[in-house]
Amino acid sequence: MSDLDTRAVPAGAPLLRRAAPALLGYAAVRALGLAVLAGWSAARGKSAYTLLTARWDSLWYTRVAELGYGYEVRLPNGDVHSNLAFFPLLPWLERLLHAVAPLSYADAGFVVSLLASLAAAAGIFAVADRLYGSRAGFFAVLLWAVLPVGIVQSMAYSESLFTALAAWSLYAVLTGRWVSAGLLAALAGLTRPVGAAVVAAVWTAGVISFVRERGARHAPGAHPDAHAPGAHRPDGHAPDTHRPDGRTLGAHGLDGHTSGTRTPGTHGPGGRSHAQAPGGPAVAPAGSSAPGAPAWRRALGMLLAPLGAAGYVLWVGHRTGAGPLGYLDVQAGWRNGFDGGYAFARFVAGRFTSFPSALAGLGLIAGVALLIWLYVTCVRRRQPAAPLVYTGVVLALALCASSYFGSKPRLLMPAFPLLLPLARALARSRPPVAALVTAVLAGAAAVYGAFWLNGSGPP
Repeated sequence: MSDLDTRAVPAGAPLLRRAAPALLGYAAVRALGLAVLAGWSAARGKSAYTLLTARWDSLWYTRVAELGYGYEVRLPNGDVHSNLAFFPLLPWLERLLHAVAPLSYADAGFVVSLLASLAAAAGIFAVADRLYGSRAGFFAVLLWAVLPVGIVQSMAYSESLFTALAAWSLYAVLTGRWVSAGLLAALAGLTRPVGAAVVAAVWTAGVISFVRERGARHAPGAHPDAHAPGAHRPDGHAPDTHRPDGRTLGAHGLDGHTSGTRTPGTHGPGGRSHAQAPGGPAVAPAGSSAPGAPAWRRALGMLLAPLGAAGYVLWVGHRTGAGPLGYLDVQAGWRNGFDGGYAFARFVAGRFTSFPSALAGLGLIAGVALLIWLYVTCVRRRQPAAPLVYTGVVLALALCASSYFGSKPRLLMPAFPLLLPLARALARSRPPVAALVTAVLAGAAAVYGAFWLNGSGPP
């Protein structure tokens, strides 16, 4: 398992320029979704903008932005819904934007989510491009846009903001920018409880890098200068040689691609060379050649990563007087907890009490099976450790939560690395086929999103 990609980034192709087609495609998909939502809502006498900015969780966030923490609702059954359950970064940004621009808190939440969704799309592209090339990055972004619950990316919710921070933190790990990775992980931890997944990814990658560095240093015949300053770039890559045309000759060939020549010690399972990754550009196993940045930078990034989540959870415990685990009591007031998936399994089993609902039960089982299959595929195709750990924790927290079963598709939306095998498949397909598949999915997502938000319950 690997935690850093050693492929050099082409010097003549800045990341955002390569990401531009993906971002344009993403904007087109989101515009289609909003247009269909507007038409559907108008036909039902509802306001699409209200659905996006002033219902369900959006109201809780704007109330925190306007009035701060301390608001709660006591239900007849004894449950207490406290706004302490909502992490503070989105309300802070809403309050900041409201202070500097003539926007209401709801308007500010919509703008933050709009910008954050573009940042998330760019981050998803960056990770996929880093691992598998720009074509896979393009389709990874479009697949994230056409998720059935993709309309949430345009709502004043925290999913887009969290996904943006998580994706760029993972990209920072993959490129050896450990302090940035830690800072972004800390901000993700201030956004949603699942920020623990980003922290786990940074810590796992950091520990692996230290273990490999120690192993390389003590390996028989190790060159004494192998870890000397200057032997590798700050991001953990080998030094580059720049050609006159501006392209980069990295440690693995022109523009960081390997030539496909097998060398001793580079063969993976089944005798396949790591330099010949199927279905994508030839890349070496991430993190296989260097531990990355200096040890103090890695340690600092790991130290910073948990500060956001830990700081808020400890503050909630202090405010409620319940101690370090007080946040769990707040979540219990919402009947939300972690039971290993027992409640969700009972919920699925309950669908088989009649024929129509049994179809929904079969759909739920098929959906969970698909998620597991995609994750196993990511493992078998040797995704780096950071995205694997991140995705695994997101899946576990979403599927094993004991309440809000209808929200699980939304809670799974940040698990974008699951889309990478599908993105690689589309990248290998013929352009007309890829275009048709994407267009059909975009249309279906737009219709489903409009139907979903015009329903009676929260998404």
